[in-house]
Amino acid sequence: MTSDTNETVPVRERLEVQRAIAAKPADIFSVLCDPNGHVAIDSSGMLMSAEGEPVTAAGDSFVVHMDRDALNDVDLGLYDVTVTIETFVPDREISWKALGRIRPQIGHVYGYRLEPIEEGTMVTSFYDWSSIDPVWRDAGIFPVISETALRATLGILARTVAPGLPRPL
Repeated sequence: MTSDTNETVPVRERLEVQRAIAAKPADIFSVLCDPNGHVAIDSSGMLMSAEGEPVTAAGDSFVVHMDRDALNDVDLGLYDVTVTIETFVPDREISWKALGRIRPQIGHVYGYRLEPIEEGTMVTSFYDWSSIDPVWRDAGIFPVISETALRATLGILARTVAPGLPRPL
């Protein structure tokens, strides 16, 4: 992308949002490690249910049953993805890729970083599509999930781990 002055403007390929949550990092991390926790806090409406045990290390995986109809953008019907953990630092960071039936695989990464603060935990949610397959980059469909959806998921996470508590800060 260029401007009228022929300067290159960087293309944004990552979203990050933050929220202070009145809960301990370990309590938040527990939800993020649980396949059903992912479903419970999802604001997109695409995650319908999950199968698998809570993850404990990079390389662990679980299955999520999806329905893209919630976004009303691409008719994929009901489908499954395998969530594979990329980064796992207990109570500090977790990230994953969702691998599905689409070929080539997309390669986008979702994740959370947790930082203890006096009032609880500063939670950063991120969605990174900087390393997606060129086929999907050329399709011009990213980001699939909006910054607003990431923020809404943090709100649901806060309500899940600290119900009724005011937002710190």
